[in-house]
Amino acid sequence: MNLSAFFALPAPMRLPPSWRRSWSSEGLLLAVSAFLLLSANSAFFRQALTGRSLGDPSSWGFGLALALALLALNFLVLGLLCHGRLLKPVAALLILVAAGGSHFIATFGIYLDPSMLRNALRTDPAEARELIGPALALRLGLQAALPIALLAWLPLRRRPFAKAALARTLWLLGALVLLVAAVMIEFRPLSSMMRNQRELRYLITPANVLWSAGSVIAADLKGAARPRQPIGLDAAPGPRMSARTRPMRVVLVVGETARAANWGLNGHARQTTPELAAVPGLINFPQTSSCGTNTEVSVPCMFAPVGRRDYDEDRIRGSESLLHVLARAGVDVLWRDNQSGCKGVCDGLPSEEMVRLDPPGLCAEGRCLDEALLAGLDERLASARGSGLIVLHMLGNHGPSYFRRYPERFARFQPACQSDDLRQCDNAAIASAYDNALLYTDHVLATLIARLKAQSSQVDTAMIYLSDHGESLGESNLFLHGLPWAIAPQEQKRVPMVMWFSDGLTRQESLDLDCLRRRAAQPTTHDHLFHTMLGLLDVRTTLHEAPLDLLAGCRRPAP
Repeated sequence: MNLSAFFALPAPMRLPPSWRRSWSSEGLLLAVSAFLLLSANSAFFRQALTGRSLGDPSSWGFGLALALALLALNFLVLGLLCHGRLLKPVAALLILVAAGGSHFIATFGIYLDPSMLRNALRTDPAEARELIGPALALRLGLQAALPIALLAWLPLRRRPFAKAALARTLWLLGALVLLVAAVMIEFRPLSSMMRNQRELRYLITPANVLWSAGSVIAADLKGAARPRQPIGLDAAPGPRMSARTRPMRVVLVVGETARAANWGLNGHARQTTPELAAVPGLINFPQTSSCGTNTEVSVPCMFAPVGRRDYDEDRIRGSESLLHVLARAGVDVLWRDNQSGCKGVCDGLPSEEMVRLDPPGLCAEGRCLDEALLAGLDERLASARGSGLIVLHMLGNHGPSYFRRYPERFARFQPACQSDDLRQCDNAAIASAYDNALLYTDHVLATLIARLKAQSSQVDTAMIYLSDHGESLGESNLFLHGLPWAIAPQEQKRVPMVMWFSDGLTRQESLDLDCLRRRAAQPTTHDHLFHTMLGLLDVRTTLHEAPLDLLAGCRRPAP
């Protein structure tokens, strides 16, 4: 396919030669660089210049240095990627990427770092549809389609290869000199800003998208080239597990985007957890912090032995998870998913996707309500043998379409936002839709506990609910989640957590629930999950750290 012909307009639509001049490749790339600087980087300049006075001449000097540095950076990127017949197609693609990236940065207050790009690349079609709306189409039309059309109109000057290569080399050297000069002129404030606000680099568009996408692809290729490293090779049943005479099933519910601030059991102004509040023996952990601010980080982290306290992404993604350790010790493990997958923590283990099972009346348009996770649970409990763990991965409060996460009968808080585009609603309506989704999560969890209770004569059971991360609902003009951990607000890092144990399991495990309630009043984190699950299921391994096992200090001495 002739790409140059593809980007050329039909003859009747072309401007007369006198209306346009022939452009050198470098001149055109400089114009595109300036356009990207002005159209896609307002969030970067707003953050970088925060706290500086317009009346201070040094602020203007600093701002000019930033602008020149970004102009030079854009040209270096374009100059290295755009050559020959691919010049216009690649430049057009970068304009499109910059328009899309700047839209999501401006709309949700996000930073396009590798973690956020990993989330984007793992987005399923149903989620993607919710993020694509008229606002994005308008942005792409004005900020991408029109400039790309102009790019197609402008003719390029043909030059011999040697002359073109020399010109490109000189222009790239000039851009590099400009970049270095701009940095050196304002080195002290620039170095301070980039040292103290490292996350700002992920607002520089489109360089942020290119760097982050490259980092994710490189990490994935590196991970694909080597098998997951086994952990817990010494895992074995402990004495309590070996002595059990009744089946035991622990149901671990991984919540999605539920934040502690709106959790009714934590004292939220609205009672978003009325059914759980009525469950006898339920234990709430009101001061729980997540490992990350998005699913791609938090889910692998919460199933890893190191967690946030010693965070190492490569180590976590390159190793087996808690589930593999449990399975190695003979625990029956099953992952049931109503989200976007287990992020590698259940690789090679039994798993089910709700959208494929399609329980009657609970799924439509590639999405299922979370009650689908309970389908067939009674039969599994009735046929349970030995010790087992069932993980339920919820859709929960996944935004921005909170109103799609619950049936109509749970639309208690009104007015509730009914749009995929949060800019069409005020913050109060967004919060109402979010709280309605929490109300539905409350119902699913309470129904799950009732199902477990109903099997208590045959099976010892427990339920643990823990959300993967929180959510911003307009505070400081931030929405959704995924900000870098260092600057993320508490709304994105504080999450709800509850535990429930059947009477039979409480006796079998000699649990002191009053002691556990006292422990629940103290701070907890995702780091506790790995070690608490090992202790609860009585899997012995050197990976187990008793100080991080929430149950370790709350067992009654054997009679």
